[in-house]
Amino acid sequence: MKVEPVVLDTNIVLDVFVFSDAAAIPLRQALAAGTLDWLATQAMRDELARVLAYPKIVTRLNFYQCNAEGILAAFDQRARLVDVAPKSSLRCSDPDDQKFIDLAVAHQALLLSKDRAIISMGKRLLRQGIRALTAIK
Repeated sequence: MKVEPVVLDTNIVLDVFVFSDAAAIPLRQALAAGTLDWLATQAMRDELARVLAYPKIVTRLNFYQCNAEGILAAFDQRARLVDVAPKSSLRCSDPDDQKFIDLAVAHQALLLSKDRAIISMGKRLLRQGIRALTAIK
């Protein structure tokens, strides 16, 4: 079984573990089956923890009957923490998203994001062998 490396931005993580997003079902299944190697850094986990405390997200957590601790536990169970990647030659217009691009480039990983700044870089990323998608099928 071929395992593909993948980098997930924070919004995709929320789609998989919090929201009932139908587009996230194949990703959730692939992570559970182990066909994707989810690569993340401590900074990405820290960002997720920070986002989970936003009042708007807390409301959604309550609606979906989950909590930040459970989401972080799911992150810890599924993601493989790796070292921060060196800066890639590709620059994102949103500095907060640069870490996802750097990691995807360093590991030649699929990059899943719904962030406009990342998706707009699709052609430049593809020239480096990186597919940037909003979901998997």
